[in-house]
Amino acid sequence: MVVESQSKYIVAVVGGAVSGAEAAATLADRGIEVVVLEQNMKPYGKIEDGLPRWHDKQRAQEYERINAKLDRPGVHFVPGVKLGRDVSFEDLAKHWGFSAVLLANGAWKDRPVGIDGLDDYVGKGLVYQNPLVYWFNHYEEKGYDGPRYTIEDDCMVLGGGLASYDVVKIVMLELVGRALRARGHNHSMLHLEHKGIAAVLKEHGLTLEDLGVKGCTLYYRRRALDMPVAAYKENATPEERKKTEEVRERLLQNAMTKFLFRFEPLHLPTGFLLENGKLVGLRFIRTEIKDGKVLKLPGTEVEKRASMIISSIGSIPEPIPGVPQKGEFYIFAEDGAAKLSGYDNVFGVGNVVTGKGNIAVSRKHSATIAGLVARDYLKVAPEGAAVLPETLFGKTESKVHGQAGSVAEAIAQLPQMTEPLRERIHGRIRELQQKVGFDGDYRAWIRRMMPTDAV
Repeated sequence: MVVESQSKYIVAVVGGAVSGAEAAATLADRGIEVVVLEQNMKPYGKIEDGLPRWHDKQRAQEYERINAKLDRPGVHFVPGVKLGRDVSFEDLAKHWGFSAVLLANGAWKDRPVGIDGLDDYVGKGLVYQNPLVYWFNHYEEKGYDGPRYTIEDDCMVLGGGLASYDVVKIVMLELVGRALRARGHNHSMLHLEHKGIAAVLKEHGLTLEDLGVKGCTLYYRRRALDMPVAAYKENATPEERKKTEEVRERLLQNAMTKFLFRFEPLHLPTGFLLENGKLVGLRFIRTEIKDGKVLKLPGTEVEKRASMIISSIGSIPEPIPGVPQKGEFYIFAEDGAAKLSGYDNVFGVGNVVTGKGNIAVSRKHSATIAGLVARDYLKVAPEGAAVLPETLFGKTESKVHGQAGSVAEAIAQLPQMTEPLRERIHGRIRELQQKVGFDGDYRAWIRRMMPTDAV
């Protein structure tokens, strides 16, 4: 059901998770009607499918934050609609009649390892992070029909960020949990994660060797102190940078002590090993870090075998026909600004722009850009709302205000929201909602979609 509105503007937001919900609420607070197009049946995005399920309390809190922002007057939730599959980008941006389009579709595609031919072995020894975490979060649900994996012992993980910590923990929790159950010790995944594998094994007087578990190794092309698991302060002094690097090293050591995985720094993958058509290892070259750059050390090539190779080196936006892209990312004007290159009415919010899978950063960025669009593009936000902090993009203040001016220049091109146009948009919304059986009752829909047997 579409609730009629007399708003002067209607804005489409693509994606309903952290950044999409934040943008929708920011715009709705200013009296702007919002249509949220969500590719899944639920709007939780990587909170549900990318944040491992041991974050049970955080997930519940974030779910409700999103619910509260989408279940409000002036926000139309449209589930099961994927841009580029069910609705074309060009149609949405140019022909629906929206006052603006905000891309909040995040980063769902795994960044490739970068070794020619390696991706031919996905499912034949190579696994990427995003489908693996999705499997881990959902495979115990009744009726689950997604990808399935069996975690192999003595595997390797490529990466160096927080997501790679999640992956090595998944591996160790699966391996140790399985081995303990075989001995009659039934511990839930949540208990193993919260207490730690080392502590649980100590309670039973066991070691990994006793269980016959080798575990996994995390390979990183840089050092522990380079891991982006703790960010430098803005304009940090050398002393402050050193403290941050010490925190990074301490975080890694704590994780290794608690979950019993291994770490190999300064290893850059360059090739791969095959046996009988299956990936069985990688070739690495040792590296050194000089002036922040990764340098290869000639003559240090090594081969490392593994039963399974999991890549966790980052996520990038999925390509969408019609969305301009350079390399791995969409092209936004002025080297990181919010406006999509070639479009005056399309803006990016959250991870699709920042490239950072950080909830707080995505939420702040989205509220800022949505407020900027409302104030300087649609001319409806209150004076002084959502001034763009330079820290979000690393730009100077003058350049940021220059961006705001360039946004405002397009105001004359805004389509007028006539009643026939409004009704046409509402009609298309109703058609999409009816296709998936959504009647407009957001809370009832969420109750219907949430699994009752998730762990």
